[in-house]
Amino acid sequence: MHVYAFGSICRGDINVDSDIDLLAIVDGHDARFNPDVFSIYSYGRIKELWDEGNPFAWHLALESHLVYTADQTDYLRSLGKPNKYQNCVCDCEKFYNLFRQAYQSLTGSEGNRTFELSMVLLSVRNIATCYSLGVLSQPKFSRRSALQLDVNSAPISEDVYKILERARVLSTRGFGANLARQEIISALQALPQIDIWMVGLLGETKTYERIQ
Repeated sequence: MHVYAFGSICRGDINVDSDIDLLAIVDGHDARFNPDVFSIYSYGRIKELWDEGNPFAWHLALESHLVYTADQTDYLRSLGKPNKYQNCVCDCEKFYNLFRQAYQSLTGSEGNRTFELSMVLLSVRNIATCYSLGVLSQPKFSRRSALQLDVNSAPISEDVYKILERARVLSTRGFGANLARQEIISALQALPQIDIWMVGLLGETKTYERIQ
């Protein structure tokens, strides 16, 4: 058994809204680990992620810290560097499609706008992470990754990004004040530019894949 911390607490950008990300690597079922608290993986699945060059494998390789080991070894370090990330285009398309679904819901009805805005943040953050790892080879795993791509950063104001972050926390943890109507309107007004930005990133990933 191996337990690791990863995410914002290891990057040093933890704040009042952050949770503590914990990974448990186990053989078979282990009732000591609550799936609401731990990301639980088998040793075999972790090795598969390493072989695939999966972004989560790169995240763990670059930003995890060993908390507990049952046999005095560091399993993740023993795996070495993950393989090259190969699924950048596919993953970016997946997150763009997720954004489009949220966009259509937000502009087509008065449904759960807080939830849909949380999905906007999820898609924006993850397409930026995949792009940074697959094209720039400078992976950004922060929840603010979309604002950390220099000239390719998302065209989202700090105020709007904070609204999206609050929507994500409200949807996943039920924590914080509800979004005001004007805040929702401000976020909706940013969607067209976000769409253009995501299409641009997706185009770059396809071009990059062709020339490799």
